[in-house]
Amino acid sequence: MPTTSPARPSTPTRRGFLAGGLAALTLSSGGAAWALDRYVVDHVEVADASAYEASQGSTGAELDTSQAVLTDDSWSADGTTITVKEVTTGSGDQPVTYFVADLVLSDATVLRSAFADDSFGTNIVDETSDIAGQNDAIFAINGDYYGFRETGIVIRNGVVYRDAGAREGLAFYRDGRVALYDETATDAASLVDDGVWNTLSFGPALVSDGRVQSGIDDVEVDTNIGNHSIQGDQPRTAVGVVEDNHLVLVVVDGRSTGYSAGASMTELATLMQGLGAVTAYNIDGGGSSTMFFDGEVVNRPSNGGERGTSDILYVKG
Repeated sequence: MPTTSPARPSTPTRRGFLAGGLAALTLSSGGAAWALDRYVVDHVEVADASAYEASQGSTGAELDTSQAVLTDDSWSADGTTITVKEVTTGSGDQPVTYFVADLVLSDATVLRSAFADDSFGTNIVDETSDIAGQNDAIFAINGDYYGFRETGIVIRNGVVYRDAGAREGLAFYRDGRVALYDETATDAASLVDDGVWNTLSFGPALVSDGRVQSGIDDVEVDTNIGNHSIQGDQPRTAVGVVEDNHLVLVVVDGRSTGYSAGASMTELATLMQGLGAVTAYNIDGGGSSTMFFDGEVVNRPSNGGERGTSDILYVKG
């Protein structure tokens, strides 16, 4: 399949944009220091997250990759298969280009999460490809950018990092199930006890019980400075569930006339449904939307290059 490995962006990263924009916005009101501290300065709560997870006794499946098979658009090892394809629909000035990764997992815990700088906290960012490289990933997508907010349940690789339920989340279980859930109706410890391996906290839910959800084009996420809405045609990243241990992960490119206009939330939901997803969930998009496979970024991030993010989902190769 065609792949693109963009150069580093000449436009500001998200952190740079926030630093400049927030400072300009708040200097006159005396709030610049607060804004920079809240949205820009790293706040590390857990350094060396990998060691922390090991100390908690949380382990996942290890693939035997000695017999791995790699082609231009697929990789398989030890019963796990990843197939990546590029699709373009439409024509003229409004085509839509998206990338689909079909994952069949031999064990649910093969799909892992990793933090930027291997550290949990707010405002800690790195590019998806760099986080992937640091974790020997054969495949990765950007995560939910947990570090931009202070709410949401964050369970990663079976370990609780944050327990502040605020919205509808997505839970990946060790037995291969993936389910939508109400963060405010439970707690992180109970989820881990029930076998949850990873959670994502963003939204909205796109597809539930095989049906496209209504009203999703009017949803706002994180209605604060710098991340007001997710409406309109935008670059997107989504997770879809076909059945236990069978996922479709999608990145839609956007904001590029003649290449890809992006997708509305309902268009994304319809796309996920068409790929066979009975459950689908929206995660961080826009400039963050990135898919990495076999050492390259295969899509075209809308910033002209990758934007830093807090976390990734990946499969180690």
